Amino acid sequence: MTDPRPEEPVEPTELEHTPETETGGGPSTAATLVAEAFGTLLLVLGVISTALFAANFGASDNGTSLGVGFLGVSLAVGITVIAGAYAFGPISGGHFNPAVTLGLAAAGRFPWRGVLPYIIAQVVGGLVATTLVVLVGLFGPDGWLSRAQDGGFASNGFGDASPANFGLGAAIIVEVLFTALFVIVILGTTHVTRGTQFAGLVIGLTLVLIHLAIIPIDNASVNPARSIASAVYGGPVALGQLWVFIVFPIVGGLIAGFAYRALFDSTKDGRKRA
Repeated sequence: MTDPRPEEPVEPTELEHTPETETGGGPSTAATLVAEAFGTLLLVLGVISTALFAANFGASDNGTSLGVGFLGVSLAVGITVIAGAYAFGPISGGHFNPAVTLGLAAAGRFPWRGVLPYIIAQVVGGLVATTLVVLVGLFGPDGWLSRAQDGGFASNGFGDASPANFGLGAAIIVEVLFTALFVIVILGTTHVTRGTQFAGLVIGLTLVLIHLAIIPIDNASVNPARSIASAVYGGPVALGQLWVFIVFPIVGGLIAGFAYRALFDSTKDGRKRA
């Protein structure tokens, strides 16, 4: 049988997830890397500051608190991503996450040659953010900084370092699964023909949902840059478990990128879109 409503063949479309153009009219390489660093700084500063300064603020022995809790931390992540997407996305594409960058490259949306510089910029931005939190803590109440570091500095973790004592297997599963779902949402909402002008909002809200779901399991990474930034100040346990939150979000991002390209970027004549 043949399709009663055949469509004209669709030529492959170049889908680099940066605003750079072939004519050189886009932002410079330096500008895109600085934008990635600033966007990641904003994201990490938002989530770690909220987790350490505001989540349990005013907690008392009887359980009452003026803090924002898990909901507030989750909203902080989403809000910072939305802000970063609209502020820096037009310059760099607004990845702010090594797993996202690798997933976009796997999907053909970002050049592989740009992956390493982007990841370096993201890690640097995250480290600057947590260093700024430490500097604020130096001027905090007596013992605040040492208590924050003894508590893991909002690092990701499993076992005793998990908020609800979930094990390594749970951390691996949720990091792969939820990072993959996150990258698929990004690929869908930013598609050159099927995407939406509200992509930044959708992506940010998706990240809120992810954090609401998995903060109790492993403090919700889905972003190696965020995990590295907090583990550096989180002590030996956080550093010892860090490999999980580097490896498995990346695995999830790559799975999503390759799968999306194979499943959703085919044309009717069987060709793959670029």
